Amino acid sequence: MQLSSKILLGMALGIVVGLILNMISDGSDSGPLTAWVVEYIFDVVGRIFIASLKLLVVPLVFVSLVCGSAAMGENVKMGRIAFKTLALYLFTTAVAITIALTLANIINPGIGIDTTATASYVAATPPAFKDVLIGIFPTNPIQAMSDGNMLQIIVFAILVGVAITQAGAAGKSTLEGFQAFNDVIMRMVTILMHLAPFGVFCLLAKLFTEEGFTAIFNLALYFMTVTLVLLIHAGVVYTSIFSFFTRLNPLTLIKNMRPAMLFAFSTSSSNATMPITMNVVEKRVGVDNSIASFTVPLGATINMDGTAIMQGVATVFIAQAYGLDLGLTEYLAVIATATLASVGTAGVPGVGLIMLSMVLQQVGLPVEGIGLIIGVDRLLDMMRTVVNVTGDGMVTTVVAKSEGLLDEEIFNEVSDRDEYSSAQPNS
Repeated sequence: MQLSSKILLGMALGIVVGLILNMISDGSDSGPLTAWVVEYIFDVVGRIFIASLKLLVVPLVFVSLVCGSAAMGENVKMGRIAFKTLALYLFTTAVAITIALTLANIINPGIGIDTTATASYVAATPPAFKDVLIGIFPTNPIQAMSDGNMLQIIVFAILVGVAITQAGAAGKSTLEGFQAFNDVIMRMVTILMHLAPFGVFCLLAKLFTEEGFTAIFNLALYFMTVTLVLLIHAGVVYTSIFSFFTRLNPLTLIKNMRPAMLFAFSTSSSNATMPITMNVVEKRVGVDNSIASFTVPLGATINMDGTAIMQGVATVFIAQAYGLDLGLTEYLAVIATATLASVGTAGVPGVGLIMLSMVLQQVGLPVEGIGLIIGVDRLLDMMRTVVNVTGDGMVTTVVAKSEGLLDEEIFNEVSDRDEYSSAQPNS
């Protein structure tokens, strides 16, 4: 059985076990044994698995991006790649929220919703855009790595890579050390991926033991609207953009991205999935490391198409629930705010709800309306993270193809092999 099939099996078993335990407990104490299994097996193994993924994020991004930026050589080439990547990420985010607003106004998921039982929600203060721009440039790279500030790490890694190319013999020997370290880290990712079915099982078993499907039933129309827009964006927008720019089969891309998509669904975190995404786009999709090391970390930080979709639907939902009308000007403000906020709130915990609070404030809607959707946000977060990671892979492949750094033989054939058994990172 291939690894992706094992992960899928672990997901299915985790959901089934979680739903069974949820039905047994039925919202009450189901006994000390069940509580012990959930808290000391599912929760412990799941958290260790997530911690292990996050452990690799900073060293992988830094070392891989140093190697990638040094391999590019030309500063002009780096600027061209950065422009293409940022433009595609912002464009897909704007398209995502536009589709979300359009379909939400057609389906009307918020009409008839009772707002008297709104859960409490206190909006965190988003950072000022000026502070975000200044904060991209690190004053202490060690602290940036300690805090996991991806934008600062990206900037510092690029500077190191550019300096290596200009340092002569010293730079050449330094680059060899980074390349060797990069191979070791990628091997660590491979080892961790073989433990993924167990971690995925525990994560989903705990989640569905606690959540069940009750929250979905209470907000079924909202849940289905967000899900529909996510499917349209991934299945129509991404595939259309990919086909237009690469003339390759988008179904092959989705098939090859499958392991990263499964990880994204299980962890609900683009950052935690980042090591897997980089591994997948290099080994299974065929993207050169010099491209993947830049586009994937940047995408995990600022590419939030799934979150933008949630914001669009949630804005219409909350407006309808409170009986408030939004005009064309407000909708344009939502599109602009959500698109720019995808960069401005990068790296902030709870980024989806913080971004939504910014959007609601921009158009004059009550921020406490977020409490209406908190019950299903965790489950929707799993699906929108899949969309985010798929978008990272799509943009990465498009940029690599445009630069002549996509190995089409790997793209077309690697999915037929048992991944991660003996493949080495593409560099």
